[in-house]
Amino acid sequence: MNKKYYIIDFDSTFTQVEALDELARISLQHHPEREQIYKKIEDLTNLAMEGKLSFRESLAGRVKLLEANRDHLKQLVKHLKKLVSPSFARNKKFFQQHAEEILIVSGGFKEFITPVVTPFHISKENIYANTFVFDKAGKIVGYDEANPLSYEGGKVKLLKELQLQGEIHGIGDGYSDFQLKEFGMIKKFYAFTENISRKSVVEKADHVTPSLDEFLYLNNLPAAISYPKNRIQCVVTESVPETIVKQLKKEGYALKQVNKLDTGNIAKASILVTGGKEKITETLLAAAKKLKLIAYLGNASKHVPVELCTAHGVIIFDDIQKPSAVLKRITGFINNGDSFKSLNFPNIQLPEVSDVHRCIHIHRNVPGVLANINQVFADHKINIVSQYLMTNTQIGYVMADIHADYDKQLLKALKGIDETISFRVLY
Repeated sequence: MNKKYYIIDFDSTFTQVEALDELARISLQHHPEREQIYKKIEDLTNLAMEGKLSFRESLAGRVKLLEANRDHLKQLVKHLKKLVSPSFARNKKFFQQHAEEILIVSGGFKEFITPVVTPFHISKENIYANTFVFDKAGKIVGYDEANPLSYEGGKVKLLKELQLQGEIHGIGDGYSDFQLKEFGMIKKFYAFTENISRKSVVEKADHVTPSLDEFLYLNNLPAAISYPKNRIQCVVTESVPETIVKQLKKEGYALKQVNKLDTGNIAKASILVTGGKEKITETLLAAAKKLKLIAYLGNASKHVPVELCTAHGVIIFDDIQKPSAVLKRITGFINNGDSFKSLNFPNIQLPEVSDVHRCIHIHRNVPGVLANINQVFADHKINIVSQYLMTNTQIGYVMADIHADYDKQLLKALKGIDETISFRVLY
């Protein structure tokens, strides 16, 4: 089987920020002209990332302006460890299982990259970056100018020297990452936009990945969540406060804001956030074939056909107003299957678990369904680690945590059980 390698950028990809920009804010915090210098450094960063200035010129200019030392670097590392991109932070399993195939390739510097990425099981031998030059007092006075990564096209030159034998994929936010594809060094280039989206880079990418979750999903790699949030459409009506809209955007959902609901704009929605006496009619509900959740900022029982939602497997959370509470209910259900404080589902709240798959089965509440679910697991030789069942007068809500890897036949069998309303897999 052809071996695969994953070339990952550091600044604005592995972390949410450009490290040299952050180092400047630390080293120059007491400088009288710090704001002007910050601006110069940020401009040099962006010009290089957009391919409008050679990387060599950008790097030399930024290092010259830093006035940083080893103590500043220690502060920077502590800062960067708190700013690992969220989708990277939650996917340590991927890094652990593919440690030998993952390479961090960056125009940044090993002095701050190495201590940030090694806790993710990435070996020092697989970290390729520049190195600083210090004077006797520990002040940064330059960098190793012989390092290929200090030059324009340095990533291309490095990969030519490495001569990796296999299929190579690249993930990054900048022009230097795209150059790997441009010069034929990698099979696919994924523009990473979780932190910043550069038009000149996005336009040239094989695929735009708003998070690492999306990349892992596309490549069938181990992931913390089973389905990327950027693929989950969340429709929000105009009655929803902007604070809630911002929270949902930050969480990574594909957000669609509408003035008024109609059968067209609700058709692909998985999540609906509304209120202000907005009425959800039976016609709208029938059109919303993918709908899983309604978050209603008010009394939903007066404006939503509750029993019909339950029959369709659509959970309802109502009388929630605080942005944090709205996000907690939505995220708890999407990520973990929690139905706690819902209007129409049996209330279940479970801890997150690791190293298992969580299967969620919603069915009409009739005798024998749980036995049929367990029979399917037994037929596929799947061991159940833990299982939970709650019912109300209409539906049964089953969660089963299983250890073994599963195949599509198992999913097909679970979906095919009589009285099934919906089924999905988490983790």
